Amino acid sequence: MTIRRWLDNEVSLDPLRNLKIAVIGYGIQGAAQASNMKDSGLNVCVGLRPGGKTWAKAENDNHEVKVVSDAVKDSDIIHILIPDMEQEETFKTEIAPYLTENKTISFSHGAAIHWKWIDPPKNIDVIMIAPKGPGQRVRELYLDGFGTPSLVAVHQDYTKKAWEKTLALAKSIGSTKPGVLETTFKEEVETDWFGEQVDLCGGVHQMILKSFETLVEAGYQPEIAYFECLHELKLIVDLVQKYGITGMYTRVSETARYGGLTRGKRVIDTDSKAKMKEVLAEIQSGQFANEWVNNYKKEKKLAFRGMLQELENHEIEKVGKDLRKMMWPQEKVE
Repeated sequence: MTIRRWLDNEVSLDPLRNLKIAVIGYGIQGAAQASNMKDSGLNVCVGLRPGGKTWAKAENDNHEVKVVSDAVKDSDIIHILIPDMEQEETFKTEIAPYLTENKTISFSHGAAIHWKWIDPPKNIDVIMIAPKGPGQRVRELYLDGFGTPSLVAVHQDYTKKAWEKTLALAKSIGSTKPGVLETTFKEEVETDWFGEQVDLCGGVHQMILKSFETLVEAGYQPEIAYFECLHELKLIVDLVQKYGITGMYTRVSETARYGGLTRGKRVIDTDSKAKMKEVLAEIQSGQFANEWVNNYKKEKKLAFRGMLQELENHEIEKVGKDLRKMMWPQEKVE
């Protein structure tokens, strides 16, 4: 089956022209999306907790700012961009009581709906616009006249106009310029978490540490190991992102090409893939979601402290801090 996709000339902002949009939250993603929507000519307000540290920032960015409940009351579309672990409580206390028939709740991640942390009423639309990039990049590319691609989904189409609103919102943040692709809340959250855990964050982090340790334990200087196992990774990832894996291999040395093609599969092998399947099964079953929720409720952000402290004490982090100061002396680096 061919995946559905839409480009800029196929989508109109007209379905949103007479609607009020409340962006709940003004973190990196909330600030970017709210500002892009406003610059696209939409009627946007920002919903925040009174006295929160982002209230002044949103006002300084020339947004109309209201407490969350008032923003929900006054708006047709409520775009929820607060952290996953805060969405359930905020929805119950400050959003759900003010959702009337035909309103829309929107997300940029499928977790709260898919795992039923939020149980929306049946007489509203439930949609998702998930940019495939950090908020800073969403804003930068929009200001450059382009945009970040997004995944889009409709979970509940009560008004029979949910898709019109979804695509128009995607256009308003710039995503239809490169293109948007259809997904489901289930597919978005399960693939997103899988990528984070086995590849983008967890997998890469462990691959860097283990390769660095291998060289240092063999007697090589930590600074040299840092360059070979961490620093140069960005150069390769940039090539892969722009040209694909084959394109990357045609742009590195013949020695790197032969070594990578013949040795890479010995390092990341069928055993690694079997472990990836185990991680995916934990995500699909809801085991990871339950573990994360329980851990968060018990420890809040303290859940990360011990693990991050252990990582910060690793030799690669100490060596890296010194080398980054050497490479970027004018910037504040960590």
